[in-house]
Amino acid sequence: MNRYLNANFEVEAKNSSSEALARWRKLCSIVKNPKRRFRYMADLEKRSEIEKMRTKNKEKLRVALLVSTAALHFIDGVAAPSSPIVYNVPEDVRAAGFDIDADELASIVEGHDIKKLKWHNGVNGIAAKLFSSITDGIIANEDTLKLRMKFYGLNKFDEKPPRGFLVFVWEASQDLILIILAVCAVISLGVGIGTEGWPDGSFEGLGILISIFIVVLVTAVSDYRQSLQFRDLDKEKKKIFVQVTRNGRRQKVSMYDLVVGDLVNLSIGDVVPADGIFISGYSLLINESSLTGESEPVSVGRDKPFLLSGTKVQDGSGKMLVTTVGMRTGWGKLLATLTEGGEDETPLQVKLNGVATIIGKIGLAFAVVTFIVLTLRMVVEKVISHQSWSGADAIRILNFLATAVTIIVVAIPEGLPLAVTLSLAFAMKKMMNEKALVRHLSACETMGSATCICSDKTGTLTTNRMVVVKVWITNNVKKIGSVKEGESLRSEICGSVLKLLLQCIFQNTGGEVVISEEGKLEILGTPTESALLGFGLSLGGNFATERSESRIIKVEPFNSVRKRMTVVVMLPDGKFRAYCKGASENILKMCNKGLDGSGSVVPLDEIASSDLKNIINGFAAESLRTLCLAYIDLEDNFDPERQTIPTNGYTFICIVGIKDPVRPGVKEAVELCRTAGITVRMVTGDNINTAKAIAAECGILTDDGLAIEGPDFREKSLEEMKTLIPKIQVMARSSPLDKHTLVRQLRTTLGEVVAVTGDGSNDAPALHEADIGLAMGIAGTEVAKESADVVILDDNFATIVNVAKWGRSVYINIQKFVQFQLTVNVVALVLNFVSACITGTAPLTSVQLLWVNLIMDTLGALALATEPPNDDLMKRLPVGRTGSFISNSMWRNIIGLSVYQLIVLAVLEMEGVRLLQLHGSDAESILDTVIFNTFVFCQVFNEISCRDIEKINVLHGTFNNWIFIGVMSFTVVIQVIMVEFLGDLASTVPLSWKLWLVSVLIGFFSIPVAAVVKCIPVSPKQPTDYRGYKALPGGPDESVN
Repeated sequence: MNRYLNANFEVEAKNSSSEALARWRKLCSIVKNPKRRFRYMADLEKRSEIEKMRTKNKEKLRVALLVSTAALHFIDGVAAPSSPIVYNVPEDVRAAGFDIDADELASIVEGHDIKKLKWHNGVNGIAAKLFSSITDGIIANEDTLKLRMKFYGLNKFDEKPPRGFLVFVWEASQDLILIILAVCAVISLGVGIGTEGWPDGSFEGLGILISIFIVVLVTAVSDYRQSLQFRDLDKEKKKIFVQVTRNGRRQKVSMYDLVVGDLVNLSIGDVVPADGIFISGYSLLINESSLTGESEPVSVGRDKPFLLSGTKVQDGSGKMLVTTVGMRTGWGKLLATLTEGGEDETPLQVKLNGVATIIGKIGLAFAVVTFIVLTLRMVVEKVISHQSWSGADAIRILNFLATAVTIIVVAIPEGLPLAVTLSLAFAMKKMMNEKALVRHLSACETMGSATCICSDKTGTLTTNRMVVVKVWITNNVKKIGSVKEGESLRSEICGSVLKLLLQCIFQNTGGEVVISEEGKLEILGTPTESALLGFGLSLGGNFATERSESRIIKVEPFNSVRKRMTVVVMLPDGKFRAYCKGASENILKMCNKGLDGSGSVVPLDEIASSDLKNIINGFAAESLRTLCLAYIDLEDNFDPERQTIPTNGYTFICIVGIKDPVRPGVKEAVELCRTAGITVRMVTGDNINTAKAIAAECGILTDDGLAIEGPDFREKSLEEMKTLIPKIQVMARSSPLDKHTLVRQLRTTLGEVVAVTGDGSNDAPALHEADIGLAMGIAGTEVAKESADVVILDDNFATIVNVAKWGRSVYINIQKFVQFQLTVNVVALVLNFVSACITGTAPLTSVQLLWVNLIMDTLGALALATEPPNDDLMKRLPVGRTGSFISNSMWRNIIGLSVYQLIVLAVLEMEGVRLLQLHGSDAESILDTVIFNTFVFCQVFNEISCRDIEKINVLHGTFNNWIFIGVMSFTVVIQVIMVEFLGDLASTVPLSWKLWLVSVLIGFFSIPVAAVVKCIPVSPKQPTDYRGYKALPGGPDESVN
């Protein structure tokens, strides 16, 4: 079976091709209810539509660009004058205080209409007509926001209304086999009443109809609850915040609360939240691939000022005026179709669809043969005994057909693929409570197979609460731990050096110091920027004063390739100066001068450079993150528009040491990973000595581990990498390309299942390449979050370990359910088929089989697929990439329990009357009820024994899962009601307490039988390199070849 599944039902956990997704769908020929079974599968036709829309958008933008270029030439006087633009403001818009309407704004931006923008006096004119300011933004209060939303719309996108409960009832009733069964029941009802009268002739048909109604209702309730869980998760995914300027103050608001006229601050990794017009910024590069499919970034500036919703900031920073929101934007129109495309199905869902298809075909064959055998047997009996045909015979044949159809109901395990979705939905909801937002379903199950985690340092292993604690300046090292120490340092530095330092800190920053509503100073920006700004304030600096003294001309924002940020300012005397900060080694290489105690510029010779390197290494050895600050006075004829900022000849100012403490619990989490067979590697852009110190503190770097720098790693050949990578525990000074290469080699060459953390837009390729991409919820950019499979909301490494634990729980829970359902399948099929061949009747009626189907399908999935994880899961090795899902241990348990149940039920069928000493005319009815009752209790106790595939003690932790207890209790109560009170409808008779005891005891003995079966060895002993830990069932040692 495994070979067949691997050949035909194998898809990637991420980025599967449309061909692979289409292939397995064609093989699913036997499906009872396509609407339900494929509800959470990707809609390949819709995806094709999306690609066509992207191509159309690309062509529209290309045409718009050509038109705008022509318009620019026209405006510059290349063309002759033509007819003037005519625009009349609608009266209601004018009455509301605006001078431009939503349609005009949309036509300008969507059409990239430069000519029309110029006619409206550019971005300043548009802002004025929107009653906004390009410096202070809109005047925001409840009334003005409502007014803007009324005339320009909400920044929300049309979504399909959530499905109501009745929709799920309707979909559950679309089961083809249940419909056939219902038709049989209606015919049986009509014929029965016609021949036997009311109510005697109605019981069989009515019982089937009521059973179908209950099956549909329970299925709908389960599916509806599942949809509510997904709905809650979707709400969490939409919590996106942007930086806007309102009422002259920069603040954070939800993307969906944006209004036309807002000023939005954009930086690397942001998603453009609405259509708008560029106001100001530096080196702004926009990736429009989400909208057009074009991967080449577009440069946005005053010449090309249009920004489109849904695109991403790849580099630089800027400020935009929001002009169009919601469904008026091109992204809004595309998103409506995108949501209908659906999400890729997970590998387990596909594999279990394959299992359901195989078993369904076997069940169909059994059902057909059973119907033929029963019918032929009756015909032969009629011929031999020369009996005439009657209406009762028609009812018998109809019941044979109903039995055959019901066997198909039981035989096709429709619940298998749906149990995966149920388990994933349950796990996603629980993980949400533990600060992990799962964006893609497949990440849950894939994380359970993870063998390696490549983690960032800052914010994941550390707290991301940074503060400058040490500084080297003018040949002195000073501690900065308090206000007093800050004042002391200020008094010791000469005025000119202090001025340079404060200018470098406050001018060369992506952060801000603002006055909060309470009137207090508030620092906005990344943790690193905040630490530096806090350091500047502790030295008595004033952010607004320092910024006003010089004018920023050009900015090179920090990115993980350059590892520095540089800004060019115009000084009060009209000269240009560049301030630079960044990775210590890089900045030091750019410098050939330094400052002495008096503020004089002195040469930076080899000895001085060596001393500075030692200072940097000393800071790093104390687990401090080091940054260097420098400046250069540029030539008078420097042209910021045409010339690049120099990368050498700088004057060294200082080294700052930033403390970022290791998170509590990280060391224990890393040790737990090691116990679980998961290798943790630190991949960071920091200095190698800082990285080694932090890694050792976290327990990542061991005596036999290797720490390497990115530049050294990228120079290695593929063969050298293959040998080197298994030893690497720390990679420092790494670029995004280094991280991507490491991940790719781990996956492809070494066959690892890799989880990768990331927070910046440059981490997107590695997150995309990894089996599981983990983005940081606090420090992460929107681009990183969109590329990730899971968002770690608290940026904590311990949460990643919890995700791995839940992933393993999902995987093994599905295995438990598969084992349980396949056991029920085997017993029900063989029992009905053999009994039909030997006795001419099926021991279980249609109503009883429908109840069994409910136990093994919806209720079984609820009980077994929602088991919470336990600590033992992290004492086993991961399944890895090559593990087989249906393991030898599972086959052993399925066969062992099936044989036990079949033997017991066969003995009851053949010798039950004698063994149970049944007498009287109702002996056969009592025996049939005992067989039915015994069969159900065998499944109840089988479900308990399935709680652990390997362990004998299956009761451990039972009371931690109230869903399991609830399902078991519900099953027993309904069984008692069916046997004792629904006799005619369920074809049962009340049983004595002794017969109840017999049924329950036979069922109970499933547990000791399962314990004995589990003692049978099925696979070779674990190899010694497993360090004594037990692999998850389904691991490489238990694969079925």
